[in-house]
Amino acid sequence: MHDFAYLRPRSTGEAVQLLARNQPGARYFAGGTTLFDLMKLGVEAPATVIDITRIEGLRDVDTASRGELRIGALAAMSDVADNAVVQREFPALSESLWKAASQQLRNMATVGGNLLQRTRCAYFRGGPEFACNKRVPGSGCSAVGGQNRGHAVLGGSDACVAVYPGDWAVALVAFDALVDTVSPRGERTLPVRELHRAPGATPHLETVLAADELIVRIRVPRRSIGRGSTYHKIRDRESYAFALASAAVALELRSNRVADARIALGGVATHPWRAAEAERSLVGQPFTRAAARRAAELAFEGAKPLEHNAFKVALGIETVTDALMLARERS
Repeated sequence: MHDFAYLRPRSTGEAVQLLARNQPGARYFAGGTTLFDLMKLGVEAPATVIDITRIEGLRDVDTASRGELRIGALAAMSDVADNAVVQREFPALSESLWKAASQQLRNMATVGGNLLQRTRCAYFRGGPEFACNKRVPGSGCSAVGGQNRGHAVLGGSDACVAVYPGDWAVALVAFDALVDTVSPRGERTLPVRELHRAPGATPHLETVLAADELIVRIRVPRRSIGRGSTYHKIRDRESYAFALASAAVALELRSNRVADARIALGGVATHPWRAAEAERSLVGQPFTRAAARRAAELAFEGAKPLEHNAFKVALGIETVTDALMLARERS
């Protein structure tokens, strides 16, 4: 057990000032479902833990605006998944949350923290005997030539092939969601699709957030395409495992022609992956299973399988195809 300071701010302004003053080595605590796990494994050893759970106004799920859903970063996954408006207007968002974890975890974990969860790569979590550029920059990547069945086929580099583990961010990327943040320099907004970095040569830098920046809100534009959506997740066991392949998809059809399409991939890439070319291949075309299959194949063009995960390409293509057919039933 390592000693750490424990601070409990009452406002976002106080929280970001405390984080800035206690760097390096300070971490926010919300649900704790990732941070405490990594502390027990010795991957994280913060000198200061800043408990933001007492900050007012960050747990709301605001559906009153006609233009967007506004979801506080401290809202529990279960509260968002069970929200009637979210279920009706964005079933893929609700499904991405309830398929992500057990009820106990969904009751504790927050939607803001979920965006920032770290990889489940066994080499990252396994300790200093394994080279890992995420944990120790410059040490190497054990997964590249090691056991890499669960690793990425899209977006990897020589320095890292770890899969982004989340579901919620994948679904948010499909719907052009935004995050609002605050820091000592003020507020800013950025698209969720720009939040996570590709690993490149610096896999230890996982997001574009500054060290003293706090996510306070997630905003999802309210568009009719959300109603025709699904989150399809394939895993080794059906109950609350991480995805081998997943797809957040949505379709808007007019006379069986695709007016709009959204496809985002999870479980196969180093960050939430928007398949824009696959979407474009569908728009304006009659919707058939063959068209869905062509789009799915385009989504995996450029995939680079490793020694043990080539199956993910074929699995991913089937996952996207089936997801599009499921979305068709809701369109």
